[in-house]
Amino acid sequence: MTPSPAAEVDITLEVVRHLLAEQHPDLADRPLSPLGEGWDNALFRLGQHFVVRLPRRSASAELVAHEHRWLPEIARLVDLPVPVPVRHGQPSAYFPWSWSITRWIEGRPAVHSPVGGRGRWAGRLAQFLAGLHQPAPPDAPANPVRGVPLAVRDAVVRERLARAAHPRADELLAVWEQALRAPVYAGVPVWVHGDPHPLNIVVRRGALAAVIDFGDLTAGDPASDLATAWQTFTWEGRAEFVVRYSQRAGLDEALWRRARGWALLYAVNSLVLSDDSPEFTAIAEHTVSQLLDAPDAPAGRPV
Repeated sequence: MTPSPAAEVDITLEVVRHLLAEQHPDLADRPLSPLGEGWDNALFRLGQHFVVRLPRRSASAELVAHEHRWLPEIARLVDLPVPVPVRHGQPSAYFPWSWSITRWIEGRPAVHSPVGGRGRWAGRLAQFLAGLHQPAPPDAPANPVRGVPLAVRDAVVRERLARAAHPRADELLAVWEQALRAPVYAGVPVWVHGDPHPLNIVVRRGALAAVIDFGDLTAGDPASDLATAWQTFTWEGRAEFVVRYSQRAGLDEALWRRARGWALLYAVNSLVLSDDSPEFTAIAEHTVSQLLDAPDAPAGRPV
């Protein structure tokens, strides 16, 4: 199994303080505390109203640049808060890459909320994604692993599924092969978030508050975002999600067949690449259960 990538730079409170004093001195004296690290970024709470977000490795630095360029435009398409940078940080002697300051969004990641209660905002998330999935400009960020035809990921999925040694691997492979038989997306490339799983969905007081982390933002097949229907909800919430999205974007059975394939792909990735994260493992196992055991799991239905 592969642990999360190691940080390529040492991001300490002292480093962040130096960067703030150098580039945003009006914010430098505010309380600063670490919030944690993901695969791509380290996060620090800055006062009551801000978050400092710094890439941990060179591969993530380009993603920050994408967010600086495109999130202001994305915010105009959607009806929920997104982490538009309010300040841009530049490379310096203290830190080699661009970084961001965004507004603090009150709430907790959806992964920490009861799965059965998430259906209350399933339709709201579907509405957000339908708003996002609008034609993207030709210079939208390229991403070789999001929004692409499932066949592009076939060899990787089969290799990782074998490596995961999951007890239900044969059933999962059957789901994958069914998804591969769905018609390939033939529409115009639309904006795709790239990773709307329950760690990137913020909930406050039982309601959907925001969608965050647009580092994988790209253009392509919206099915790769709709995998969240299996990652996030039970079948009841998923039914509401599918209905609300279809009301906005139109009925398309092939879209949901591909989305099931993306859900499997993300689950397999988490089982192999993020086995050191209990949260990603929980999301993956929930997804597997929804794909194989939920009342809507039998083949031939959109959800």
